[in-house]
Amino acid sequence: MSYNKKLTIGLACASALGFGVAAWAGPDEDNLVINGEIEIVTEAAAPEHMEYVDTIYSGWRFRSDETQAVQADDFDNPSMIFVETAMEVWDTVEGTEGKSCSSCHNDVESLRGVRAVYPKWNEKAGEVRTLEHQINDCRENQMGAEKWKYTGGDMVNMVSLISMVSRGMPMNVAIDGPAQSTWEQGKELYYTRFGQLELSCANCHEDNYGNMIRADHLSQGQINGFPTYRLKNTKLNSVHARFKGCVRDTRAHTFKPGGPEFTALELYVASRGNGLSVEGPSVRN
Repeated sequence: MSYNKKLTIGLACASALGFGVAAWAGPDEDNLVINGEIEIVTEAAAPEHMEYVDTIYSGWRFRSDETQAVQADDFDNPSMIFVETAMEVWDTVEGTEGKSCSSCHNDVESLRGVRAVYPKWNEKAGEVRTLEHQINDCRENQMGAEKWKYTGGDMVNMVSLISMVSRGMPMNVAIDGPAQSTWEQGKELYYTRFGQLELSCANCHEDNYGNMIRADHLSQGQINGFPTYRLKNTKLNSVHARFKGCVRDTRAHTFKPGGPEFTALELYVASRGNGLSVEGPSVRN
């Protein structure tokens, strides 16, 4: 299908949903520097594997000045309350092995760069794993502790902590080698129409970014800022929780967080943001 035809179909769907297609507002030109010292790349050339987009933008660039300012200062960022909770858990001994996260990894700074390469292929497991999968593997097999709920508070807090120490580093998710088949599955899901509304991820975040949906502008759907504190529900939100909400909004049966479908989709969507900085935990509307 040609790009023009895709765009026409996307705009038609947008009109049916009440998007303000005439009220286009692309990304602003503001720069994000967190705490006056962590420079965040919010605009980059699109990765070679992207066919219909030349430039990629962080969702931060589509937000209001007021929302942008909240993320630019950790003192104002409400996510940091949950990060502090995770810092305490990092040093807390749990499970039958008498270990904490710090028993193996010492200071959390030792994981700087980890968030930037996930999801990734795990050779031992023979599968692509998200950061959440790996955390639960550590808890179960290294600590002898119970797994956390995939989208639960403990999990999203810990992912936020691990993301925070990688802020400013470029996303660099590998999609070749043994991960390629999972990436291809994720790409197929990204362009598949779901639900009674027959909408795909691409219809909103590729064909219509910058247009209005309800009272907000659509971003490109990049996930380099996840976990994300949403002002809408006043809590941290994980990638798969957001995927679940999007599929649900098409009036379709959704997939299980942590399952193979959303894992594949996360790999593909994360790869679309290669070159942008890790900026989570971010703040969005």
